[in-house]
Amino acid sequence: MQQNTENNALGDSEYRFACLVWENEPVGSGTLVKLAADRLGWKKSTSYTVLKNLIHKGILRNEDSVVTALVKKSQVQQYESSAIVSRAFDGSLPQFVAAFLGDNRISDQDAAEIRRMLDACQGGGTGGASC
Repeated sequence: MQQNTENNALGDSEYRFACLVWENEPVGSGTLVKLAADRLGWKKSTSYTVLKNLIHKGILRNEDSVVTALVKKSQVQQYESSAIVSRAFDGSLPQFVAAFLGDNRISDQDAAEIRRMLDACQGGGTGGASC
């Protein structure tokens, strides 16, 4: 299911449209157009244009008027977050975290979950579903 990571870069409109597919797949193209009209306020032509673009990028597939994802939402999220860290923070995850948190506090539960994720992904860690 992994596609070329460059193709995982989506504009805001493409991402919102892809989310409709991820939430409802497999979904008929007509139903998808109705969902886009209801949730995004889009016209039919806009929906089909964005669908065509996402098919061209290898993110979605439309077979027999049934739309499914070729790339998982988590893959796009991983690419997008890595691109932000790389572009805005010179690849520094600590700088990103510092900017993200700012003066905000996080809950003990969130801190514990983040520690577990870091432990699983750290150098000699065994990894897991998150790494």
